[in-house]
Amino acid sequence: MCHTIKTLFCDFGVNPAVHELDEMPGGREIEQALSRAGCPTLPAVFIGGEIVGGANEVSDVDVFGDNVVSSRSK
Repeated sequence: MCHTIKTLFCDFGVNPAVHELDEMPGGREIEQALSRAGCPTLPAVFIGGEIVGGANEVSDVDVFGDNVVSSRSK
């Protein structure tokens, strides 16, 4: 699913920063912290420093569309 979300961003002309938690030291702890912060699934997507949510929230066209416009204007 992470590849799908990354592709979706790229299709909108956005170059997302991707952090592969399963390849990072301490990645498991970061995943647990994200879960406590309200993002129980990965990928955890942040736009403009704000958590949007996981794949389901980003796949929602309305949520994604609103945030892409605001993030591209920054």
